Amino acid sequence: MGAENSDNRVNENGKGGKRKKRHDQNETEPAAQQQPSKKRNRKEIAIFGNYRHYYGYRVGQDLDEDPRLNVMKREWFEGKDCLDIGCNSGLVTISIVYRSCTAKKFGCQSIVGVDIDGARVEDANWTLRKIIRTNTLKVTSKTPGIANVEPVHGLQNSTTKSVDENTRDSSHLPKKDLQKIVSFEKGNFVLNWHPPANKFYHAILCLSVTKWIHLNWGDDGIIKLFAKVWTLLQPGGVFIVEPQPWTSYYKNRLVSETTAANYRNIQIPPEDFQDILLDKIGFRTVENITSSLSGSKSGFERPILAFWK
Repeated sequence: MGAENSDNRVNENGKGGKRKKRHDQNETEPAAQQQPSKKRNRKEIAIFGNYRHYYGYRVGQDLDEDPRLNVMKREWFEGKDCLDIGCNSGLVTISIVYRSCTAKKFGCQSIVGVDIDGARVEDANWTLRKIIRTNTLKVTSKTPGIANVEPVHGLQNSTTKSVDENTRDSSHLPKKDLQKIVSFEKGNFVLNWHPPANKFYHAILCLSVTKWIHLNWGDDGIIKLFAKVWTLLQPGGVFIVEPQPWTSYYKNRLVSETTAANYRNIQIPPEDFQDILLDKIGFRTVENITSSLSGSKSGFERPILAFWK
């Protein structure tokens, strides 16, 4: 599935080359940035990145699905068991089963979304129940966790098709099948969440989550994340990760005393994640799938990397 050369590294632009060196953590910060502004203090505080309106921030209202879905391939998920780490309100998790623009589902056999915040898991289950209850793929802006976002990104945005049409284009699933395929669980993936015994996955997603693990549990936490993903992946499985850049760490370093302390002590910058996953954890190849990504809102132009075990 990936490039044949296991030594092939890709930088943030998808090209080979040397990594950019992180700035000196000890350099003097601008005086204007040393104290959070009053406007910043009024913003939602989410120490684990568990923003209630995350998908409203992430995806523009002129789009009908999360653009990250467009760079993912059906063969990574079809007929396979999948895991979504840090699922938030579950829209991407559910979208791995359904895809609106083409009215086709990726067709995974099962997918579990895990999030540290029980309220976000409740939001995800609410969305799932609504889909099952209405037996359509339309969810409105009343969905918990989404503010004024219509349609829900990554889900079918029209109810004009008949059930027969939905069946023909593979976007419709019986209620009992959807209940069997998609589930959500509250848990801290790094510290204490575990799947059932002898359960492994063919695809694991970790989208815009690494920064929050890194800030809350330091370098040890990020290594534990990567090692646990490796352990839970089937041979030949794919790990899809969207690491946030170091600049965004700075913007969120003061959300708690723990994050402030860990920020000062981090020795593994995000640009080193690729080498760690390949050389220390043991993934055999990597592909930067960002080149075909389009439509992301400003501030969310991040590399998406696929690692194969």
